[in-house]
Amino acid sequence: MEQILIKHARLVNEGKIYEADLLTKGDRILKIGQNLSSPGAEIIDARGQYLLPGVIDDQVHFREPGLTQKGTIATESKAAVAGGITSFMEMPNTKPPALTQTLLEKKYDIGARDSMANYSFYMGASNDNLEDVLKTNPTHVCGLKVFMGSSTGNMLVDDETTLEALFSKVNMLIATHCEDEATVRANYEHYHSQYGDDIPFRFHPAIRSAEACYLSSSKAVSLAKKFNARLHILHISTGRETKLFESYKPLESKSITAEACIHHLWFSDQDYPEKGSTIKWNPAVKTAKDREEIWEALLRGSIDVIATDHAPHTLDEKNNPYSKAPSGGPLVQHSLVAMFEFFHQGKITLEMLVEKMCHNPAILFQVKERGYLREGYFADLVLVDPNQPWTVNKQNILAKCGWSPFEGTTFKSAVTHTIVSGKLAYIDGAFDQSIRGQRLEFER
Repeated sequence: MEQILIKHARLVNEGKIYEADLLTKGDRILKIGQNLSSPGAEIIDARGQYLLPGVIDDQVHFREPGLTQKGTIATESKAAVAGGITSFMEMPNTKPPALTQTLLEKKYDIGARDSMANYSFYMGASNDNLEDVLKTNPTHVCGLKVFMGSSTGNMLVDDETTLEALFSKVNMLIATHCEDEATVRANYEHYHSQYGDDIPFRFHPAIRSAEACYLSSSKAVSLAKKFNARLHILHISTGRETKLFESYKPLESKSITAEACIHHLWFSDQDYPEKGSTIKWNPAVKTAKDREEIWEALLRGSIDVIATDHAPHTLDEKNNPYSKAPSGGPLVQHSLVAMFEFFHQGKITLEMLVEKMCHNPAILFQVKERGYLREGYFADLVLVDPNQPWTVNKQNILAKCGWSPFEGTTFKSAVTHTIVSGKLAYIDGAFDQSIRGQRLEFER
């Protein structure tokens, strides 16, 4: 069986940083210790580098099937691996949306065929597919995605009876997109009456307002408490919402959890004049004060996970006036190194970075034997050189859409190696494109 021996690395794991060697065998971590040796193993000298568990991204949109001009599972998982993401959980609003068990399993078939990273796919909810939702196997599917706000196709769930049925009957994690639809529509009509289709992008956070987010998030929390459901609210974008979540409580004991995304930690409304549609996301990037309050919640434990909401669109699509420019952008290649920037700035420790991007997604979703550097666990590993600066440009962007909101940004750190389920998938810009990830399993 294939063996990889990583020597002299600085391991970041379970609240500690220490130097050690790590040996893999097959798809597992065989041994962690000092002065390890193994004849025939492929040796990586990781002196001066940090060894982390592979990042688990609990929210991506890889666009397949049906929207493959924007991205595919093959292209976006490759970009994810280059960014140190070894496992992803992908959203159901593809074309057609994953609203039946048959359509959901077709996505798993594509993942098995094409994904370089380990994969799971959310089952989607609509106002009329409860019967299919309840057939979902919680040990083989990461969760149920409920759009309690604007979406595409038949994905908006705004029927009160349906919402109560979902929260009362679903026996697995419910992940929600929370924006109040009526509020968003009223705000849009207000600005559209003034500007027509060419609304200045700086008004996006006024349209996708803090009020819209809070109304929907607080409603989701109320439903979860009423029915004792397992709720995870995605991409928190306002300071007010952070008060909905408990802090300083062990994650294993929480039934209501929350996620922050890279763009809400990095950008603010002050960036719209320069960035325009490239930072148009739903929910919107809001004020610098909101950003700081999200950071405070993250650091105190009210927000549990850092993810990307990677959601690529073509530049042609993005280069439309406001009303026609879609929301979302590519982030998986740059999320880990972006968080390392905050480490360099002293804003977050590496121990907490690993907690939020690796350990906590594994705990929160009950991922089987991943998310940690532990003997016997799957060998999902990433090496980061903290002193290898590089600048994002169109030549090194791997997402199929070919652009990034980080273009022109120089990161101090670089991912040098990514190991997926014991296989060396990425080394300093080169890929072994024969490697395929595994389907995630869940201990529920």
